[in-house]
Amino acid sequence: MKNNKSRILASMLGFLFCGTISAQPQQIDPEINAAAEIIEEQVIEWRRDFHQYPELSNREFKTAEKIAAHLKGLGMEVQTGVAKTGVVGVLKGNNPGKVVALRADIDALPVTERNDLPFKSEVTTEFQGVDTGVMHACGHDTHTAILMGVAEIMSQNKDKINGTIKFIFQPAEEGPPAGEEGGAFLMIKEGVLKNPDVDAIFGLHINSSTPVGTIRYKPEGIMAAVEEFVINVQGKGSHGSAPWSGVDPILISAKIIDGLQTIISREAKLVDAPAVITVGKITSGTRFNIIPETAEMVGTVRTLDPDMKEMVLRRMGEMIPAIAEAYGGTATLEVRNNTSITFNDVALTAQMLPTLEGIAGKEKVELMKATTGGEDFSFFQEEIPGFFFFLGGQPAGTKEAAPHHTPDFFIDESGMLLGVKVMSQLALDYLNQKPEVLPNSQ
Repeated sequence: MKNNKSRILASMLGFLFCGTISAQPQQIDPEINAAAEIIEEQVIEWRRDFHQYPELSNREFKTAEKIAAHLKGLGMEVQTGVAKTGVVGVLKGNNPGKVVALRADIDALPVTERNDLPFKSEVTTEFQGVDTGVMHACGHDTHTAILMGVAEIMSQNKDKINGTIKFIFQPAEEGPPAGEEGGAFLMIKEGVLKNPDVDAIFGLHINSSTPVGTIRYKPEGIMAAVEEFVINVQGKGSHGSAPWSGVDPILISAKIIDGLQTIISREAKLVDAPAVITVGKITSGTRFNIIPETAEMVGTVRTLDPDMKEMVLRRMGEMIPAIAEAYGGTATLEVRNNTSITFNDVALTAQMLPTLEGIAGKEKVELMKATTGGEDFSFFQEEIPGFFFFLGGQPAGTKEAAPHHTPDFFIDESGMLLGVKVMSQLALDYLNQKPEVLPNSQ
C-alpha cells in the first residue's frame, strides 16, 4: 500500500497526463438510459425488501442469498462467502479490455426505525448486550438495489463492454462485530481485486441531505480516516458518601474527555484540515451511592490529514494516562483503525467527471468540501485508483433531513434512478475510453 503523501503525489502526476481527456459532458448511451428507466420499479422493489429485512454486519445471510441468486440468474460467474457474507459477480464483455469494479455495501445498523413506512423494519436483535431494532439507517439498501439494477442492465449489453466488470457486494462496511474481521479490508485480503485484476473501482453513497438529482464529489480526500478508541480507567471503589476514601474513575473520565477536546481546540491546526474526537459511550458503576472501581469510554477520531492523525493519536496516548495519574488512578488507550482517508484519485476523477455531468446535468454536479464521515471504500483506494461520490436522496422541498444513523433517516427512492444510470455509464465509459487517456496514476 502507498502512504497518503505518495498517493497524493502519484495522483497529481497522473492528472498532469490527462490533458487529452475531453471536458465536455459525456451523454448516456440511449439503450442504457432506456433500460434504466424500465428497471427503476424493480430496483425500488429490491430496495424495499432489503429495507424491511435488514441484517447487521457479517450477518447478511439472506441479503447475500438474494444478491447471489440475481447475479447467477444473469449468467455471471458468482462467488459467495467472500469476507464471510460478501458476493462478487464477474461479467465479461464481448471484447477484451480493462477490468473495472463497482461496489455496494449491504449491511444495516443497530437502530430502531421510527419512520411510518409500509416496508418499515420490524427486525430486532441483541447488539453488544443491548436489545435494539435493526435498520438500514445509512442507505446501504439503496446501494445494493442500485448495483443489482446495474448488473442486470450491463448483462444485457455485453456487446458494448470492452473488458470486464466486477460487481462487489461488500458486507460489514459499518465495521465487523468485536473479535471478527470483515468489510473491504477482509475482501481485499481474500483477493477480491485479483483474478481478474481490477484496474479501477467506483462507488457511491446516497445522502439524505443532498437533493434528489444532485451529485456531489471531490478530488483527493472526500471522507475522513476513522479510528475507534477504548479508554479503560482504573480507580478505587468506595462508598458514595466518602469519596476521599477512594479514587473516582467517573471523575477521571470527565477530566479525560475535557482534556481530549483541548487537542482539537488548542493543538490541531484546523485551518489545514478538520479533526474530531468524540466519546460516544461511557460505562461505569452499578448504584447511586457506590463509587465504582473502573470506567470504560468508547469513541472515535476523525481526521483528513495524515500528519494531523499522527499528532492527535500521539497526544491522546500522552494525555490520557497523565490525567488519570494526576487524580490518583490509571488509564490505558487502545486504538483500532476502522478506515483510511477516502481518497479520490485525481486523474480518475477528472476522467470520469464528464460522465457525471452528461447524465445528471452540469449544474447538478457539485464540488463539495470533505466530510468527517468515514468509509471503508478507502481500503480499495489504497490498492487501486478509485472514485467515490455522493448521490442525492433528499426529497424536494425538504428543509432539514434526518441524519444518517438515526431512527428517522429517510431516503427519497426517486433518487435511485440517477444512481443506476451513472454507475452503468461510468463502467462503460471507463472501459471504452482509449488506452492513451487511461494513465496508471497510482
